[in-house]
Amino acid sequence: QVRLVESGGGLVQPGGSLRLSCEASASSSSTNVMGWYRQAPGKQRELVGTITSGGSTNYADSVKGRFTISRDKAKNTVFLQMNSLKPEDTAVYYCYATVSWRGYWGQGTQVTVSS
Repeated sequence: QVRLVESGGGLVQPGGSLRLSCEASASSSSTNVMGWYRQAPGKQRELVGTITSGGSTNYADSVKGRFTISRDKAKNTVFLQMNSLKPEDTAVYYCYATVSWRGYWGQGTQVTVSS
């Protein structure tokens, strides 16, 4: 069983920044895609962005230019750098990874953007 352990959520003011981390308990060589989803109260879970093992990234239109996904293959960890945060970014953020092409989810970390 693969575990994804997230950290870095919290409360931040509009315009601020946060960095989320997610470490996978699997070998980097068997980990295919890593990424982040989020779910706001009363809404469906939505894609934030992903990064492949080759480093290619994909982002939701709502976060392009503000959020950046990166990956440390040595630690099999994915990061989400969130800048210029808006109240509408408030959600539980979930790490996602495919290991040997099977999908796994983290437990989620709360991000609240409020003054």
